[in-house]
Amino acid sequence: MTAPGRYDPVAQATHWLVAALAIAVATLGLMIPEAPRGSGWRDGILLWHRSIGMTILLAMVLRAVWRLSHPPPPLPDSLRPIEAFLAHATHFLLYVAFLGMPLAGYVNTAAAGHSVSFFGLFSIPPVIAPNPRLAQIAIALHLAGQFAVYGLVAAHVAAALMHGIVRRDGVFSRMLPARRY
Repeated sequence: MTAPGRYDPVAQATHWLVAALAIAVATLGLMIPEAPRGSGWRDGILLWHRSIGMTILLAMVLRAVWRLSHPPPPLPDSLRPIEAFLAHATHFLLYVAFLGMPLAGYVNTAAAGHSVSFFGLFSIPPVIAPNPRLAQIAIALHLAGQFAVYGLVAAHVAAALMHGIVRRDGVFSRMLPARRY
């Protein structure tokens, strides 16, 4: 069996950044329905949810551009073809989800005629005309997409733990910094 190589530090950093931001944005997203409409609390949750979502979008664009010129290390020879296919398919779908979710959120906000405040530092203006129907479609995709993200992340984490704890085949450590002894 060939030991798998590691992802480079940029790929590792963007992976863990997006993972941390995804936990934060999902937590905030789950809080939104509980916050009374028109309250300062809800406005704050929405500000942070949208700002973190835009940060995820930026990080994912950077990650995708980086990956085009820095391919991932090969998977170990011990993986069966179906496992390699599922790994590649899951990664592809995670990219689609983590690009699509913030885009759908932005389209919902923009089509409702609102700009997105980025952590209160500046506003991202709507680049589309107000369109209530488009806003409804975008928020429906955004809300339904959360369940796809939960499933994909659960599968990704389960596979990582299986490789790290059960198989101990080096797949899990590919996304961790190298140990210095």
